[in-house]
Amino acid sequence: MNARSALFDLYGDHLRTRGRSAPIASLVRLLAALDIAAPAARTAVSRMVRQGWLSPVRLPQGRGYALTTKAVRRLDEAGRRIYRDAPDTWDGRWHLLVIQHIPDRARRDRLRAGLGYLGYAALDDTTWISPRASAELEPLFATEGVRAERFAAGYDGDVRGLVARAWDLDGLARAYERWIDEAAELLATRPGEGDEEAFAVRSRLVHEWRKFLFRDPGLPATLLPDDWPGTRAARFFDEEAARLLPAASRFVDRCLDGR
Repeated sequence: MNARSALFDLYGDHLRTRGRSAPIASLVRLLAALDIAAPAARTAVSRMVRQGWLSPVRLPQGRGYALTTKAVRRLDEAGRRIYRDAPDTWDGRWHLLVIQHIPDRARRDRLRAGLGYLGYAALDDTTWISPRASAELEPLFATEGVRAERFAAGYDGDVRGLVARAWDLDGLARAYERWIDEAAELLATRPGEGDEEAFAVRSRLVHEWRKFLFRDPGLPATLLPDDWPGTRAARFFDEEAARLLPAASRFVDRCLDGR
């Protein structure tokens, strides 16, 4: 786990609901529990400030860092997807994007990665689909200076066949099976008995689970194969994350209080 990813996890999973800010000393202490050294933690904080995710603030405990509006929007959306807070309903309509041609390869690659994170799949170089419109499209298009035509469309054909062509569900299913095995091993070898250990174990569990934000488009259940392993993985994650949360929260609160 690198320091920048750990900070995103920490703010998203704990600090987003605790005032959205923390003293630098607390951030260093919390990341130390994840075997991240103080210099790496401070470097990651500085990098996130330059990238517009954090902003320096003065707190009663001293110098600290708060989430920016951009970061809050991203972490709120990530939280909804990680904990599946949105209802799993679908009206059968697809959100379709027809994007202008982008000659610059770097911009094109960034846009592709951004749309993939938001749950869209490419049908060709300029046409993308998702079962739901994302609230983060506007910031992405503004950042990359891209225009797109948008449509709500039905599909006159084999919907599951379309899904199988657009997304690698077989590869995603294998990834979920591996995650279940690896998470069970983590919990067996590091059960998280004490508060700090519970925080460390839960952080690693959330960190690995969060990676599915970049792979899983969050398709409605009606579009997924029967006995989808992602459902079993989500149930396992929910149970273990909830079990470890009280002890992990106590450790976070102690670090924020400087105890």
